[in-house]
Amino acid sequence: MRIAIASDHAAVDLKATLREYLIEQGHEVADLGPETADRVDYPDFGYKLASVVADGTAEFGVALCGSGIGISIAVNRDPACRCALVSEPLSAALAREHNDANVIAMGARLTGEDMAKACLDAFLSTEFGGGRHAGRVAKLYNPAF
Repeated sequence: MRIAIASDHAAVDLKATLREYLIEQGHEVADLGPETADRVDYPDFGYKLASVVADGTAEFGVALCGSGIGISIAVNRDPACRCALVSEPLSAALAREHNDANVIAMGARLTGEDMAKACLDAFLSTEFGGGRHAGRVAKLYNPAF
């Protein structure tokens, strides 16, 4: 799979760990930055990640920041992205199965490396269930406000 990964300064170490883990699993990984732990703004990297998922350059995205909250909000500003903030494997699997999420977000200050890897494994190995969920996901593109 083609997977893009991005973070802010608070998650640069977790990003490096997960990038290497994904490569070891045989995935093609695009690291969108940042390179160092120097302070950056998470929206810049969330938007960059969203653009490569939205245009199909990457099939999936991994978004990381201190809590996972800010970068997930940034990614979800792009209507082609369905970014789910997760903290354990069940929510990661359900994000794919029920919501057809194409980006997973996690917080480096809240989720350890082993749990983050387990979340990635669950996310990437779960297919969208379709069926009753398909209509709900379609409404994400055409909300009836």
